[in-house]
Amino acid sequence: MATERSPGWKLFLAGIIGIALIIPLMMIYALVWDRQEQSNIAQNSIAAGWGGPQVIVGPVLVIPYTVNSVETFDENGVRKNRNVLVKKELFLSPESNALKTQLKPERKKKSIYESVLFVAANEGAARFAFPADFAQYGIPREALNLSGAELRFGISDARGLQNDSKVFANGVALALQPGKGLSASNGSGFFSFVDWDGIRPLDVKYDFAVRGNKSLTILPRGGVTTWDVKSTWPNPSFAGDFLPTKRTVKPSGFTSNHAVTNLALGQSLVSTDDPGPPALIALNPYNGAEAVREDVAIANGGKSQTATIGLIEPVDLYSQVDRSVKYGFLFIGFTFLAFLMFDLIAGAKVAAAEYLLTGAGLVLFFVLLLAFAEVVGFMWAYLVAASAITGLLTAYSAAVLKSWMRARVIAGLLVGLYATLYVLLNLEAYSLIIGSLLLFVALAVVMWATRAIDWVGSREVSERV
Repeated sequence: MATERSPGWKLFLAGIIGIALIIPLMMIYALVWDRQEQSNIAQNSIAAGWGGPQVIVGPVLVIPYTVNSVETFDENGVRKNRNVLVKKELFLSPESNALKTQLKPERKKKSIYESVLFVAANEGAARFAFPADFAQYGIPREALNLSGAELRFGISDARGLQNDSKVFANGVALALQPGKGLSASNGSGFFSFVDWDGIRPLDVKYDFAVRGNKSLTILPRGGVTTWDVKSTWPNPSFAGDFLPTKRTVKPSGFTSNHAVTNLALGQSLVSTDDPGPPALIALNPYNGAEAVREDVAIANGGKSQTATIGLIEPVDLYSQVDRSVKYGFLFIGFTFLAFLMFDLIAGAKVAAAEYLLTGAGLVLFFVLLLAFAEVVGFMWAYLVAASAITGLLTAYSAAVLKSWMRARVIAGLLVGLYATLYVLLNLEAYSLIIGSLLLFVALAVVMWATRAIDWVGSREVSERV
């Protein structure tokens, strides 16, 4: 007679093998991260030369002026004061600025990777005038050099500007020149000298198109800023400090309307300094806009507030594969538990090597899912990988458990697990409650099925001589 290992020892052995399989799961997790980084690099390569996430500022009228300043200096060891003229700039925001944007998305591919680019056709009208309380700012009107006034537009990535940009001031076409953007766009953009007497309002009409990718952001400046956007992209993401007052999103595209006042901005129409870059927040860990770290933006004097529209992919396959890998241990646990129940209750002996090979098959599912998802998309990849592993482990279970009937139980278990996981991945808001209920039911079934098992006792089995 030979003594068979106790049920408790078999449970411990299955648990040790399951824990050991965490190592390849972590390696797959690292593989997903690496492939995601490669995808980001490929997307940046696609967008190179096209234009990055775009930030639009302006127009703002910049007027030079001179003020008297007292300067202290040493002369033969004696400190003296003298008056000097200091040149400064006055930043005048428009009383109103109405911007309309037609956002045209374009898909570009490189190998298996794809990036969403866009061309934003912008058309706007702005009105400038000195506010009635201008004298309260302490700058004499006679100190202003209106002949040197400049109309400035900020574009964060000027590479994306198209060659058909037009600006008119009181009906007169202006000659545009590169550079001299605004601080909020890191000095990038274009400008034009403008002839204005400062008495009657200055009406500015502008029309320019800019290429970019991932997101389009505007920095409202002025008394009232309105921004109307139309696009054929069906999956926009709205972010920033100001959300649309009205939006309509359909499968055929979206429209949105922003309206921001200077009271909401907390900025006066007249300023002697130019607000710095905003603290842009990424729209999405994978597909969102490239972000400026908030602490860096604040250190640079960031006071500007934003309204952002992102063109995001509705399904991020890497984040879905990443989330599915986190459920990998549950797959291993449930399958090993089924094998253990057949071993303890039905008498089907399962060796350690058979647990290990079954676990390897379960881990391989996530590799297949990642590999196929990059080519055919997540849904079809999930179907292919789940079918392949279910078929493989069903056939193997028939040999291990010595019964096709038992193998069908394993097949049903795997089908149920893969179906449940797919539901969890698509119902993110309810994934925790569904997963916890599933674990509760599984624990209750195991406790009921093993209620009569002596976990520490060993059984004697006959041994043929």
